[in-house]
Amino acid sequence: MVCPALAALGLAGCSPSIETDQARLCRMALPALMPPGAVLAILSAIPDPDGRGLAVAFSAAEPGAASERHRAACRFREPGRPRESRDLAGLTLDGEPLGEARLFALVRYWLATPEGRAADPAPLHGLQRAPRVSRPAAYALQMAVDGLPLAAVYALLAAAYSLIYGLIGRINLAFGELAAAGGYAAAMTALALAGLPPAPLLAAAFVMAGAVALGWGYSTARCVFLPLRGARGQQTLVASVGLAIFLEELLRIAQGDQASWMTPTLNQPFALARAPGFVAVASPMIFVASGVALAVALALVVLFRLTRAGREWRAYADDPLAAEMLGVSPAATTARAFALSGTLAGLAGAIMTAAFGAVGYALSATLTLKALAAAIVGGIGSLPGAFLGGLVIGAVETAWSAAFPIDDRDIAVYALLIVFIASRPSGLLGSRESAVMPLRQPRS
Repeated sequence: MVCPALAALGLAGCSPSIETDQARLCRMALPALMPPGAVLAILSAIPDPDGRGLAVAFSAAEPGAASERHRAACRFREPGRPRESRDLAGLTLDGEPLGEARLFALVRYWLATPEGRAADPAPLHGLQRAPRVSRPAAYALQMAVDGLPLAAVYALLAAAYSLIYGLIGRINLAFGELAAAGGYAAAMTALALAGLPPAPLLAAAFVMAGAVALGWGYSTARCVFLPLRGARGQQTLVASVGLAIFLEELLRIAQGDQASWMTPTLNQPFALARAPGFVAVASPMIFVASGVALAVALALVVLFRLTRAGREWRAYADDPLAAEMLGVSPAATTARAFALSGTLAGLAGAIMTAAFGAVGYALSATLTLKALAAAIVGGIGSLPGAFLGGLVIGAVETAWSAAFPIDDRDIAVYALLIVFIASRPSGLLGSRESAVMPLRQPRS
């Protein structure tokens, strides 16, 4: 039963996707085309191969009459997300196209009004099949689901921090910029491949984000950190701050001051549970983001347990001098670690862009600090602790946003960081010895 389900899921991901806002505008038009009082039910929606429209099959039942099946086809000016209701270029109902006058009136006096937006006959998929729960349970479920993308982003960035700190005992404060670079790469890849099915589009965006951030991470190792292997911790920290400022300005000059937006993908909401006056919803992208983070975590376990590069990393992190005497190259091991940590940061940026829709260079500083907090809470230097810390920070942010003013959310995160530094500096899974021992100076 599992294999056919996975196969069906894969085929669905490789099929043309329905653009959420196109489908919403098309559904909003249907009540205006039916007799007053008719009850509509959406039966199916099939996207056009060129991404410029869709066909909607629905039933309409007038009061005291049997329901009748209808079919509407909507066409838009361009593929992708429509920016305004006027982008609806044509509509056909049961094979008869609407004239220009009727289409203009529909767009101007119905789709652009609050009444039209409220008349969507199917705002949520699966609402009737969603289980009924209490209102607190539905609200808690909604908060938990909303926190998954944040936890995935923080976990990947915290793992990048721990990967470098566990190897050379240094903190790289430029991971937020690497994540922003990966987010820009994902957004531009999605724009270039607009119209493809979700699975190949997201795969290409994630691969490009990881590749770009890998190159940036390897370059930072060769240009900044390897030349400073013999420097003190404060000197390396200052160099990483300068690197972060340089990369942030580079992104600002290259991409501009405005945020870059990624075309929404797999963002069709569906109902998880319903309660009186509240419905818990989610979108497929939330679970894609969580799945990517989980897959990366499992891949890191395999990498560090079963591969030569993983054994060399563990040996060098445990005793640099002994590892070097046994043939482990410090420069190659460090460069590989920075390349891998850059890949993790790039994937975090791609997840952030795909889940929330936008990426900007100004987000890098906030990501850097919160991911560092996640690494410290989980136990900096511990990869399992990094993922646990990301989950904790994401849960704290979500819970605070649900119960208290969102403007004070960052203060709560940094307050939690202070508590951990004061009471448990080794973090949840880190060893106390690694947290308090002096930083080693590896051989050059």
